[in-house]
Amino acid sequence: MNIVLPYAGIVLLIGPSNSGKSTLLKRMIEKEEILPSEVISSDDFRIMVSDVEFIDWHDRPKDESDSLMDEYQTISGEAFSMMESVIEARCRLNKLTIIDATNLHPDDRKRYITLAKNNNVQIQSIVLDIAEDELLARDERREHPRGKRRIRQQCQTFKREKRYLKKEGYASVYTIKETDNLQVSRGTNPLEKDIGHGIDIIGDIHGCHEELILILEKLGYQKNQEGLYLHPEGRKFVSVGDVMSRGPESLKTMLFFHEHVQKGVAYMIDSNHGWKIARWLDGRGVTLNHGDEKVEEEFKRYEEEHGREKAAETKNKLKEFLLHAPSHYVFTKNGVQTLICVHAGIKDAFIGKQSEAISDFCRYGDTDGFDERGKPVRKDWYISHKKSTLIVWGHDPKPQPLLINNTINIDQGAVFGGALTAFRYPEREVISVQASQNHSGDDDTPLKEWEKNRLNPPNIGKFINGYSVLTEKMGEVKVQKDIVKPAIDKISHFTIPIEQLIYIPPTMSPTPSPSSSANYLEHPREAIDYYRSQGIQTMIAEKKHMGSRAILFLFRDTEASKKHTGFESLGVIHTRTGRRFFDVKTEEKLILKINQDLNESGYFDRYETDYVLLDAEIMPWNLKAKELISSQYAHVAENAILDRTMLKEKIEKAVYENADLKGWLEEYELKLENAHTFKEVFQKYCWEIEDLNSIQIAPFHVLAHSEDTFFDKPHTWHMEMNRNFAKCSHLFVETEYKVISDEASEEEVIKWWEDITSEGHEGIVIKPEFFIARNKGKLLQPAIKVRGRKYLNIIYGMDYLLPENLERLKNRNTGKKQKLALREFSLGIEGIQRYVKGESIERVHECVLGTLAMESDPVDPRL
Repeated sequence: MNIVLPYAGIVLLIGPSNSGKSTLLKRMIEKEEILPSEVISSDDFRIMVSDVEFIDWHDRPKDESDSLMDEYQTISGEAFSMMESVIEARCRLNKLTIIDATNLHPDDRKRYITLAKNNNVQIQSIVLDIAEDELLARDERREHPRGKRRIRQQCQTFKREKRYLKKEGYASVYTIKETDNLQVSRGTNPLEKDIGHGIDIIGDIHGCHEELILILEKLGYQKNQEGLYLHPEGRKFVSVGDVMSRGPESLKTMLFFHEHVQKGVAYMIDSNHGWKIARWLDGRGVTLNHGDEKVEEEFKRYEEEHGREKAAETKNKLKEFLLHAPSHYVFTKNGVQTLICVHAGIKDAFIGKQSEAISDFCRYGDTDGFDERGKPVRKDWYISHKKSTLIVWGHDPKPQPLLINNTINIDQGAVFGGALTAFRYPEREVISVQASQNHSGDDDTPLKEWEKNRLNPPNIGKFINGYSVLTEKMGEVKVQKDIVKPAIDKISHFTIPIEQLIYIPPTMSPTPSPSSSANYLEHPREAIDYYRSQGIQTMIAEKKHMGSRAILFLFRDTEASKKHTGFESLGVIHTRTGRRFFDVKTEEKLILKINQDLNESGYFDRYETDYVLLDAEIMPWNLKAKELISSQYAHVAENAILDRTMLKEKIEKAVYENADLKGWLEEYELKLENAHTFKEVFQKYCWEIEDLNSIQIAPFHVLAHSEDTFFDKPHTWHMEMNRNFAKCSHLFVETEYKVISDEASEEEVIKWWEDITSEGHEGIVIKPEFFIARNKGKLLQPAIKVRGRKYLNIIYGMDYLLPENLERLKNRNTGKKQKLALREFSLGIEGIQRYVKGESIERVHECVLGTLAMESDPVDPRL
């Protein structure tokens, strides 16, 4: 006899004492058919809890016998309780557990059957049916015999119970009369597949066969002579289910997948529509609706064209194919589980397991009844995903791939006129093709429902425990739990309305390495060398205004605002932390003035846009830093000048008496000069604010219009737009800039930087030619700030240039700041792109929240 053990679950050995259960298991261990850890023995657990393997109460006086029997039963109860805990733990971990006990009583077996069912694992029984005479003979040869009476009682119980075993719900029942010729093999998990040369997971197709072929071709698959689509690198494609229903060519798509799966070049997962069609093909009483009726119509046409016999053959073939589709797949890389493919969702505890409950969850997701239209109310199952394995799923159409909590939804509603999406793994790339039309024929589609709910408040539960954002520019950006909660609190209490908060500008890093010049901490040379080393030959150097960073979200009119934010407004101006830049009255006056100027100049008409999103610097500095200036900078400067003047005067008098103090005098002359420089620097950035005309706005990035983003533009384009804004309104000012393209222009920029910084200006920002720059696929710093010697007095202190201080500062580590800048840059771009595409506020919000959260991650604020 050949016994096939399951890959995981419970194997229940059933038989009286002396049936050979332990002997059989020992032999299986010696032959390496099973692991010692897979065997759970009741005898071992009795020893573990009591230090006693066997208690012999036979041939004792009654009072002793009764007491020993009680002790044995107590020990057995504790042993079996501990056994059950271990078995359940192994079931949760999807391990195989073989229970070495008699298991003769139905209540004992029922306990394990229930345990297996609750943990969604198989249970198998191996019944050792040995003759009673043989059992008695073996008992006599034991070191601790169980006794004839006990063996006979067990045999009677066994004869009564074995007739019921096949009805108790085991996956299989093996009955063994002798073990000499027994062959044992191990099953493998049919849900586990190696990624091999790579896989391409395709979202819900719904009979859109034309789009399926387009995306396969875009992924690099080629049609061979047999009509199979194969990848030259040996990759395979995977469907997350719902290959049929709603769309125009369900039958063709099902046959396509059947052929490819049978040939071992593709995979397909079970799904709600697939399960329904399978049961209909099986002749069960199923009501075909929600687009499933189109499949029935296709089969009728197929029968008319090919005849009843061929149609019946095709129906049976597809029925078997769909009925046996797996609930999910677990893909492994180098033997490690790294990715799960499922249709509608899966709990972490279900991964790699099979049961009816798991299949139902994987087909339909986590639902909570039905709404007034009879549609299931879907719950966000992915909030509870804690494992690091990535889950790729479909079922719930979204306008764009949705990455939350290490799960990604790739159903972009192809059948509703959206897109058919593929997720390439292990590359983690998203590829899509646009559907040719709305194939469903429905006016009220999930994509339109999504648009209607676009401005609904975000579900904070999705973010509070940390989450990931799939960005186009940098791939997956993780936002850790410990920095999310402070950001949520900030948004809840201090920021502008989230409908208007669509972008937080990234932090900006200084040069990756300090200046090689002895008297400089920062210098343009290092910034230029960084970009040159990354293959960038053309750069832009922009004058850095000493003001406060601000984002201007400006609308054509109040109707445009209502369309995009849900309420009437002409716009908002906010800081890098999402707070309102001005008080409400000042903001209203300023935005009204800008709106009038832009409309009068024809800006909104010329660019056919409802809004413009600007990244800018607003001056003077004391608009936002007035309290900082008065309480810190002015106070520090005045006291330093006073103290150092007094000390200098005292040292001057002392020098007349002791010439050796001349060095000390020179030191304090320099320190007094540093204090005056410190005062000069911060005062240069401040002026009296009398009215709106005292305010200057320098926009340096036009981030978006209502139909477009401008991340593909060179920075010269943005500077030209800056000049145009200055022509539209006197509130806007131009920004000086220069192009670096060769050695001569590089020297010109350095000379320019030296001149303006010697006059006390902050410095310059050096950027690659284009907004987004890469080298060998790696994202480069979007901008590097180079601040002047004088300005750095207010950052690092008025004496930072003293040799001992400068040497210490040159050892500063900018690595974390650079990484932070890249992550925030990617999140910012992603959020704006999502907003312009009309995605939900929740999808935009996860990018904004991520940037705010990262700003709370401790980094030296002086960098």
